[in-house]
Amino acid sequence: MSAARLYEITRTFLHYGLDEFVPRHKQPWPAKLLRQSAFWLRNQHPEKPLGLRLRLALQALGPVWIKFGQMLSTRRDLLPEDIATELAYLQDQVAPFAGDEAQALIEQALGLTHIDEVFGDFSATPLASASIAQVHTATLELDGHRKDVVIKVIRPNISKQIHADLALMERFARLLANLFSEGKRLRPVEVVREYRKTLLDELDLLREAANAIQLRRNFTDSEALYIPEVYSDYSRQNVLVMERIYGIPVSDTDALLAQGTNMKLLAERGVEVFFTQVFRDSFFHADMHPGNIFVSRQDPHNPQYIGIDCGIVGTLNREDKRYLAENFIAFFNRDYRQVAQLHVDSGWVPADTNVEEFEFAIRTVCEPIFNKPLAEISFGHVLVNLFNTARRFNMQVQPQLVLLQKTLLYVEGLGRQLYPQLDLWKTAKPFLENWVQEQVGPWAVMKKFYANLPFWAEKMPEIPDLIYHSLKRPPVAVNPTTPPIAGKALLLGMLAASSLLGTLISYLAGDLQAASVCGVVSVALFYAAWRKCP
Repeated sequence: MSAARLYEITRTFLHYGLDEFVPRHKQPWPAKLLRQSAFWLRNQHPEKPLGLRLRLALQALGPVWIKFGQMLSTRRDLLPEDIATELAYLQDQVAPFAGDEAQALIEQALGLTHIDEVFGDFSATPLASASIAQVHTATLELDGHRKDVVIKVIRPNISKQIHADLALMERFARLLANLFSEGKRLRPVEVVREYRKTLLDELDLLREAANAIQLRRNFTDSEALYIPEVYSDYSRQNVLVMERIYGIPVSDTDALLAQGTNMKLLAERGVEVFFTQVFRDSFFHADMHPGNIFVSRQDPHNPQYIGIDCGIVGTLNREDKRYLAENFIAFFNRDYRQVAQLHVDSGWVPADTNVEEFEFAIRTVCEPIFNKPLAEISFGHVLVNLFNTARRFNMQVQPQLVLLQKTLLYVEGLGRQLYPQLDLWKTAKPFLENWVQEQVGPWAVMKKFYANLPFWAEKMPEIPDLIYHSLKRPPVAVNPTTPPIAGKALLLGMLAASSLLGTLISYLAGDLQAASVCGVVSVALFYAAWRKCP
């Protein structure tokens, strides 16, 4: 990092009095000496609250720091409420760079002599400008049809600035971790590393294109969500070309009401889209702030969301999904013992956690909330309170849950803005209960069999040999208190399992007659094996 940039950042911090974040009695004497020696850099805004000064400083430092402030604003578990609220006002709008420079970047990325070789009606004036990239409109000839498109271009030379500023952020984070007594809980170094990964991912527009294609495929023919088409042949790491959409910004409630939008259905579909992405697909848009969400103008009585800017997505593994769904349902039923036990079972808190104490802590936080009508309870803030309580019991930060928490807060805030009477609990509970039932019911077993079908089809010819060699092995010494399993029972059980697998394969292949025969044989073999057991 250049000395000039370091000085600029230090000057900005001191200009807004951000050194007050570290109380004077916590500052080491070298820091106090350095602060006093910089006598010309005084706090120019002592009358303003500290949170407001932080927001103004981040705005003055530019795109990287603005994005950092936006990310911090979602971490209400780490920041005081007044500061988090102030940071939430940060807008993702910065001064655009020159249109001819954007055109040159597009031409270079696509190997064009002039942009007119591919795009028509290119607008040098950006449609929108954000901290990482800006968007221009154009048209594209495809299959004999002219389509309206937008071209997203990464800002020139921003990568170098981002890496330099991130390096300085990490140094500041280490300093704060050492100076603050709360450093271990707040984990500033881990927060900056999380931000680093998110920001660097956003610099790769091919990653965003892949995310958009996946989300579009997941919601093909959906009435709830539409993802614009990406034109991969014309996209590069710093250029993304996609279908232009003409929707109403979801934050423009006056325009939505003016066209007669069914606001109740729109709000409920927001909840549906969120839980579908998380629990059905395990792949969710994790940057669903109002600037990235539009509403289609086509059918106001059957409203459809339009999602853009898929640079940040979250995923959950099977175990996280199951435990999270069971946690939500336990909360719906106010079964705090189950919530505590699930946290231990999932490994989110240490195995030696006292479940009774953990249960009591959760009950203490949540019972006052549940005294309100369900429609007045913030679903997202219940999740925040849960994680805060769990953190007191040494719960480690789960990055996938942080993204989920941020997205849920966005979705709930959006839903209540569109339809204040939205009862998110009532809307979500049936969805979650059905999902859990699908995971443990007969259909879930069939789906798991189907997923493993190629493996078992490959292994089936080997099963007779495996049974033969297993029976030829010399007997193994066992605990005398454990009753032995008869060889015939073992053989019959293995044959029954093989027959059951044959039933499934025949059924999926459409041979119902063979499936019926194999099924009858399987049941008979299982019964015979049970009769042979001691």
